[in-house]
Amino acid sequence: MRGDREMTQAAAPSLGAAPGAAEAPARAPLRAVAVLPEKERFSPDAAGAVALMLRDMAAEPQPGQRLEILGWRTERPPFEGCGFRPLSPSPLRAALFGKRAAYAAAVRAALRALRPDIVQVHNRPALALSLARALAPVPVLLSLHNHADTMPAGRSAAERARLAERLAAIVCICEHVRGRFLDGLPERLSAKVVTIHRGLRPESLPAPRPAALRRPEFLFVGRLNAEKGADVFLRAARLALPALPGWSARMIGSAWYGAGRRDSAFLAALRAEAAAAGVALPGFLPNEAALAAMAEAAVVVLPSRWSEPFARVALEALACGAALVASPRGGIPEAVGEAAIYADPEDPEALAQAMRRLAADSALREALQRRGLAQAARFPMARTAAAYAALRRRLVGG
Repeated sequence: MRGDREMTQAAAPSLGAAPGAAEAPARAPLRAVAVLPEKERFSPDAAGAVALMLRDMAAEPQPGQRLEILGWRTERPPFEGCGFRPLSPSPLRAALFGKRAAYAAAVRAALRALRPDIVQVHNRPALALSLARALAPVPVLLSLHNHADTMPAGRSAAERARLAERLAAIVCICEHVRGRFLDGLPERLSAKVVTIHRGLRPESLPAPRPAALRRPEFLFVGRLNAEKGADVFLRAARLALPALPGWSARMIGSAWYGAGRRDSAFLAALRAEAAAAGVALPGFLPNEAALAAMAEAAVVVLPSRWSEPFARVALEALACGAALVASPRGGIPEAVGEAAIYADPEDPEALAQAMRRLAADSALREALQRRGLAQAARFPMARTAAAYAALRRRLVGG
């Protein structure tokens, strides 16, 4: 992997004057605006990983900076105290040009009115490029939570090179995402592509139960689709549970972000299979409730088929004290390290074998809990927020 440039926490500059020095005029805080992807909602009932990260970042204020968040207007109350500014894109524009184009127009109008010092666009390369043109010379950085080569304006090496050249910086959630972004790009562009790992706020996490007192349950948390391996988990549970009296399995999530939306064809078929296997599907739960479930369950299973980046669910499971079975793909090993048992997400029997092994070995569950808590502690949100703040200061010019 070329040129490791992981951002680290930087000390905040002193804002006070030296004793005896002439009093300098008060300096306005650096104003940063973060733009959510149009499909995410900034509310407890519908937040995805990006919205949750920005919620946590807003709870870690940085000296001399003010962070505001733009996103689609929510049907229910948004997260409080986070500087959220709701957008209401034009229904006519949405009907004529699509929701994404209507959202982009609303974002541009809001930013022209807000006049920020810097803009950070999350997971939308095409929108970042558009804003860089419209708002010049305001610096625009792109934060990638997934792989750019799966997104419009980032699929080819030439498109990614254009992103690196025209944007102020590219922030990748893990080194795996950074390596894929830089694949095929000239070395001179690597300095503009940095890694800032996602972090968690310990204050927002429930206290983990001791391994010996946890519910004998295998828990899946995430979107219920094929790329997350929801069907593999279900089949593995069906194989493992008959030999494990007293143990159960549950799948928290839905086909989409949030609750109350129609099932996909995949989820409709999954429900029938889950009913036959005795696996509970309670649906989508807000993050707070999902964390509480992970703090009680003995084992969390993350069988992602796709090249998943720095998985928030994996880090949350470790921080909540669950023993973890995980897929070895993408950036998951970067987040999890040696604090999990890895299993092939294409092999339900291999997954079932790992589940049976953990159910039968309480000492192994306790050992994984200790490793997991230590691993999760390596990624505090305070460090993530400080790294973003240091990058913003540098890009704005101090």
